[in-house]
Amino acid sequence: MAAVRVLVVDDQEPFRRAIAAVVSETDGFVVVAATSSGEDSLLAVARLRPDLVLMDVNLPGIDGIEASRQLTSDANPPIVVLLSTSDAAEFDLSGCGAASYLAKATFGPGQLVSTWAAAVARPGQALRHRPEF
Repeated sequence: MAAVRVLVVDDQEPFRRAIAAVVSETDGFVVVAATSSGEDSLLAVARLRPDLVLMDVNLPGIDGIEASRQLTSDANPPIVVLLSTSDAAEFDLSGCGAASYLAKATFGPGQLVSTWAAAVARPGQALRHRPEF
């Protein structure tokens, strides 16, 4: 079985490296690229076609919510998971196309695996409301 190809998107280098390290240490997942903006994520997805995009919500320029909206409107979109240090209740994620929202503070291999499994088990199901975390 091929590894899940992951794009990491975060404007803060320490978080980008930390998230990439979690992905790299998780069996069955591989980082194909890391970018620092929503605009760069759109270009990277078009070029690399990752299976999964781990996207920070707060990005300069196009934020993660809008980038997610644009990415998931494609015919064959990647699964997008939004991450942030902020509480999920601070954002209206409805209609953005993201499969899930995760807190950066609790992100780890187990959460990556379970989030991917849940997203694959319910394709096309995106956040339709404010998540209750």
